[in-house]
Amino acid sequence: MSEPPAAPTAPPIRGVLFDRDETIAYTDPGVYREAARWAARHFGLEAAAVGAALQAQWAAQEDPGQVGGWWGLRTEADEADYWERYGAELAGRFGVPVSEIGVMLTEWPYQRYMKAVPEARAVLSELRRRGLKVGVLSNTLPSIAATLEAVNLADLVDVAVATCTLGVHKPQTAAFVQAAALMELPPAAILFVDDKLENVEAARRAGMQAELIDLGGRQPGALHGLHAVLERV
Repeated sequence: MSEPPAAPTAPPIRGVLFDRDETIAYTDPGVYREAARWAARHFGLEAAAVGAALQAQWAAQEDPGQVGGWWGLRTEADEADYWERYGAELAGRFGVPVSEIGVMLTEWPYQRYMKAVPEARAVLSELRRRGLKVGVLSNTLPSIAATLEAVNLADLVDVAVATCTLGVHKPQTAAFVQAAALMELPPAAILFVDDKLENVEAARRAGMQAELIDLGGRQPGALHGLHAVLERV
């Protein structure tokens, strides 16, 4: 009796492509509270009301269909215009003159709200030591480099891709195909890591190897820490 054909083996991984938020970095709620207290003192407002306004203002930007929202940005110049509009809207929520809101955006820029996942620097360093390329693909604004600088990971990332600059967003297959091209690797040689299942499935459709990560440790079958990525490469 002939033996069944062996299952095809996955090609060796030559690069790891990470999502940013809730994968190698996260938005720290504590910074929102710090910013709210700062703004309350500066503008003479109630800290709780300022905090609610900050959260509501950003939540309003998450709708891809919103006119003037961030999904339609393509360049950092577009983003600069976006933050002007954002500031004007935030001034309205605070009830302060638009001319006074600029100091808030300068003191508390978007990237200041972010922190690196504690093990991120060690894991990315080890990947680079092993000779793998490291990339980041995030549904975010064009200034992704500034956020990676702010969380002290930029020097460990070979290619950082904000989907805004591509004109397509995860989980669209084209986002993964273009990211692979920018990493100068075939999709099959890339391991993609993301906290959203729809993005993991889309990466697999694009030909990548992919793993779901859940840093909270609640999702069965997911990676529960970044160090687990090292076991896959």
